[in-house]
Order: sequence, then C-alpha cells, then structure tokens
Amino acid sequence: MAARIQEADFDIAAEIRALTSGQDVGAVATFTGIVRAGAGESRIAAMTLEHYPGMTERALADVEAEACRRWPLTASLVIHRFGRLVPGDNIVLVITASAHREAAFDAARFLMDYLKTEAPFWKREERASGETTWVHARPSDDQARERWAQPRAVPSRKP
Repeated sequence: MAARIQEADFDIAAEIRALTSGQDVGAVATFTGIVRAGAGESRIAAMTLEHYPGMTERALADVEAEACRRWPLTASLVIHRFGRLVPGDNIVLVITASAHREAAFDAARFLMDYLKTEAPFWKREERASGETTWVHARPSDDQARERWAQPRAVPSRKP
C-alpha cells in the first residue's frame, strides 16, 4: 500500500504493472483525475495545487490504511500531483487491487471521495479571463463522502 505526492506526471499503465506484479489479483480498479478546461468565460487556463509536506503524506497513508481495513485489498496506490497543471494534465491516480471487483471498486470510490473532500490540498484555478479562485468541495462531494461514514461489512466469498 502506498501514497505518493509528486510534481512529476505518472504513467498509469506502468503504475498498474508495478503494483500488481507478483500479486494474486483478480480485479484492478483505477481512477484518474485530469484537469479539465471547461468553456466560455469560466474556462480554466491552469490549476495550482499546494500541500503541506509531511502532513499530506500522513493523511493519505491514514485513509489508505482505512480502505485496507474496510476491504480485502491485495494492493493500493494513491498518487496526487502538486504544482501548476494545465488542462489535459493528470492530477490524481487511485489504483486498488483485490481478488474480486466489488472490493476494488468500493475502495477506489472511498479513496476518491476522501481526496475530493478531506485531503489537505489547496487548489487555485486560473481562468482564461485572468481571474483566480480557490476550489472548495461541492455539496455533492460532501454527500458522496457521507456514504462512507459507517464502516460497511465486506461480503464473504465462497470459492
């Protein structure tokens, strides 16, 4: 299980191969967040992500450990970038691997819902108009996070 905060881009296929190599994996779920431009006056020219080194890594490691307690994961990885990114750039990668798809899907959703609402990143968007605004979690992000408030039982699988 790993979490990385980095400025450099990542290679999704290479990260999946490295994470699952030598593992007995039946399912891999991934999520990749990408900077989107939008349209019109609100078009995004760039996004700058800031974090507090040390604190951010610990927070991501803690939530990843929680995902491993809730679901029978074989492996997981969270990569979150920081710095100035432009439309089309990768922002975040979540990979979860398990013997079965349900655990991989649920753990990936759990991790992304946490990242959208609780992870200690500060995001500032630069608009094509020159305006800059700080990004805040939307109510829909908070609602998605709430579904994980109570630990869920992991269904047992029979061979």
